[in-house]
Amino acid sequence: MPKSRTIYICSACGFESSQWFGKCTSCNAYGTLEEQIITSVGNSHKSSSRQSNKRSMQTTVNRPASPRISKRFSQITNDVQTRIDSGYVELDRVLGGGIVPGSLVLIGGDPGIGKSTLLLQVANKLALRLPRILYVSAEESGQQVKLRASRLGVTNSEAIKKLEESYYRHLDEKEIPEQVPQTNYHKSPDDHLYVMPETDLEEIVRELESLKPQVAIIDSIQTLHYASLSSAPGSVAQVRECTSSLMHIAKGENITLFIVGHVTKEGAIAGPRVLEHLVDTVLYFEGDRYASHRLLRSVKNRFGATHEIGIFEMAERGLEEVANPSELFLGNRDELVPGTATVVACEGTRPIVVELQALVSPTSYSSPRRSTTGVDYNRLQQILAVLEKRVGIPLSKLDAYLASAGGLNVEEPAADLGIAIALVASFRDRVVNPRTVLIGEVGLGGQVRLVSQMELRLKEAAKLGFEQAIVPKGQSYSEDLGLEIIPVGRVIDAIIIAIPPQPRFAEESQEFLEAESQENEEDFYSEEDFDTPEG
Repeated sequence: MPKSRTIYICSACGFESSQWFGKCTSCNAYGTLEEQIITSVGNSHKSSSRQSNKRSMQTTVNRPASPRISKRFSQITNDVQTRIDSGYVELDRVLGGGIVPGSLVLIGGDPGIGKSTLLLQVANKLALRLPRILYVSAEESGQQVKLRASRLGVTNSEAIKKLEESYYRHLDEKEIPEQVPQTNYHKSPDDHLYVMPETDLEEIVRELESLKPQVAIIDSIQTLHYASLSSAPGSVAQVRECTSSLMHIAKGENITLFIVGHVTKEGAIAGPRVLEHLVDTVLYFEGDRYASHRLLRSVKNRFGATHEIGIFEMAERGLEEVANPSELFLGNRDELVPGTATVVACEGTRPIVVELQALVSPTSYSSPRRSTTGVDYNRLQQILAVLEKRVGIPLSKLDAYLASAGGLNVEEPAADLGIAIALVASFRDRVVNPRTVLIGEVGLGGQVRLVSQMELRLKEAAKLGFEQAIVPKGQSYSEDLGLEIIPVGRVIDAIIIAIPPQPRFAEESQEFLEAESQENEEDFYSEEDFDTPEG
């Protein structure tokens, strides 16, 4: 007779324990162990199974070795998957060139960030070209979904048709290959878009098998319920079983599934970690509640590059794509402000020009303050130590504040040189040429190290009208980019070039800044400013 036993599963990491503890012994999270009752088979069944396996091994021990179902690479057919364009260039970029049929895409994000809005708009655009689209709403009723669709204006087929025509006009075939050819538009998306308010997993599976949609959206996975399990919706067992069942039906029927996932207060997708392993693509929808722009970031993609980002803006009629993301993260380059520098950061294969702003001021406390927005705090501390030790700038007793324009998270080391120049410019109250970009990693010895994708960064800077680029010495790039490229080997060399001798910002005028300064560099970089032999 089957026996049942009780185990406790951590909802954060999936760790199983035979006893309940207040804290998970694996991830050290408090209050995450949930009780689960499992049924195990009897000992007689286990012993008979072992005996049958032993007999089968004895009968096959003398047979020649031959594969049963495994194949060599030469025997596997190379079927090219034709991707489906979603109607959004930014979403197609993050997915690696479009929607792959039969794939599972998990989208997570904070409440109210726009996950349901984006997927509802995508569903309506796909319903203009594909025969059947299913939107499963497990959190809202059908009336609520219809009201939101009417508010966004996505049920207006003429408006969507204009957006589709604009999408194809601006489509760059080099960036998004393997696109599906244009098809005739349907008269109305309502004829091909089906809404199903349901939380029962078995009902949803039966509808998927009966309707056989090309694309289905599950909003959200934490609210689905499998009746065979006694646990509550959103628990580890429920999320794991529901996702596994949806994965089998998607692969078997070649249905593309978009699954919405809730996130915890730490920002990770709620539920067991196996949820992210089961799906093909994991996307995070990020954004500041006080800003209008949203970032769709790829952290896992079996069909494309990871860490790609797509940028949207929340407007009156829903989410709209940002045509030129670099302009969003650039400040006003006509207004000269000391302590600013421009860098080119790469998110996946996308270069984005970002303005960094630094403020260095005397401290009012016994220990100086350090604050960052969009930049790693430890990175700021490291660069401050390099500037004091290798360049001789006394910053240990000054407050230092650093922020990126637009709140974009700049994590890669290629922004180190821009951070260092912004800090020195604020310390000396100087202005960096707004038409200059700085690219390079700062080493602990004060050297400027090489970075990847340099030519891609320089092309983006030249496209936005920048005239000068300070890059690491020894970096390879094309000569005909339309930029004055200045290679440097040390941070002190970059400081001398980026911050030429000039009067204090409070005394300077716009006309003086536009003229080239003829003063001697040694008059500005005196020994009291730089205590090292290099200075």
